[in-house]
Amino acid sequence: QFELVESGGGLVQPGGSLTLTCEASDFSIDSLTMAWFRQAPGKEREGISCISSGGGVKYYADSVKDRYRISRDNAKNTAYLQIFILKPEDTGIYFCAAGTGARPHADAMQYWGKGTLVIVPS
Repeated sequence: QFELVESGGGLVQPGGSLTLTCEASDFSIDSLTMAWFRQAPGKEREGISCISSGGGVKYYADSVKDRYRISRDNAKNTAYLQIFILKPEDTGIYFCAAGTGARPHADAMQYWGKGTLVIVPS
């Protein structure tokens, strides 16, 4: 069963950092764009970052470009999202997805994880 599983979320104090992990099962991510989406409380899901199949091209939304870093390890069939200097506005459910394209467009994603919750208290 094709599956993406996110992990690494939780309650993190402002100013802290965390790494979200997205591991694929039963399919290879080698040829796929890996993307992260975030759904903040009361808001629509938005694409915040993606990385090309080889890792050489990365995209960040303006809202996250200063503190987020995306990476991947195809040998481990895994993608990562590091978040630094966490702020309350980083609170949300973070979804990993795999698909195509140079931007994190939901319509271009073929596989989705169920999400991991990040809470940064104010």
